[in-house]
Amino acid sequence: MIDTLLLTTARVCTFSDSQQLTNASGFFFSRGQRLFLVTSRHVLSDPPSGHQPDRIEIELHTDPDDMAKSVAFSVPLYHDGRGTWSQAEDQAGDIDIAVVELDRDALPPSCVYRAFSPEHLHLPPATAGIGATLLIVGFPLGFHDTLHHMPVARQAVIASAFGLRFQGGGYFLTDARTHRGTSGAPVVMRVDPGDAALGDLPWKLLGVHSARLDVGDRDLQQDEALGLNCAWYVDALMTLTG
Repeated sequence: MIDTLLLTTARVCTFSDSQQLTNASGFFFSRGQRLFLVTSRHVLSDPPSGHQPDRIEIELHTDPDDMAKSVAFSVPLYHDGRGTWSQAEDQAGDIDIAVVELDRDALPPSCVYRAFSPEHLHLPPATAGIGATLLIVGFPLGFHDTLHHMPVARQAVIASAFGLRFQGGGYFLTDARTHRGTSGAPVVMRVDPGDAALGDLPWKLLGVHSARLDVGDRDLQQDEALGLNCAWYVDALMTLTG
């Protein structure tokens, strides 16, 4: 009854001690026996804005027969003064992706989720045509199904040449209506459900939504926002989880 894609994505709340700071999105990625939460790096640490949470909470379903049941699972962001997340950079600078490894044994025993795997990664030279239909699954402005604790999906299309680093950065562009709180959401494309390597999750993961892209000299009175967004290529996940 529930598309498994909705079970890949969790609401991420950032905290400083007991004070909630922001809402964001994240998704699960597994590699071998290891499980990770993927989100945008700026969700976990953004020194220019002074955003420095010390922990996050993610919402987990706990009963496969009743999706209204959930718990908040707390994940510390520092241990002995060092960040518990992994991030990376390339020749253009920081990559706006971060991963936090989750302790599977600490999760609720009846936890219900789905995780992308390396087989789900859609990496160049694999192609995705300009205008190809995508979904961005997350929690815009924190909005979601508060009864069943489910994210919402926004339609998007590829807006720049997939495989090329837009303006030299490690991302491509999507055309979609997005909001704060969507940072860290998976950018996916539906594929043939008969692909056994993908199991019951017939989606390819193309990117991690980061932020809206705008023109610096746009006239705020006369010109509408572009409606374009940065989606970071997911090849970084193989580096960050290696």
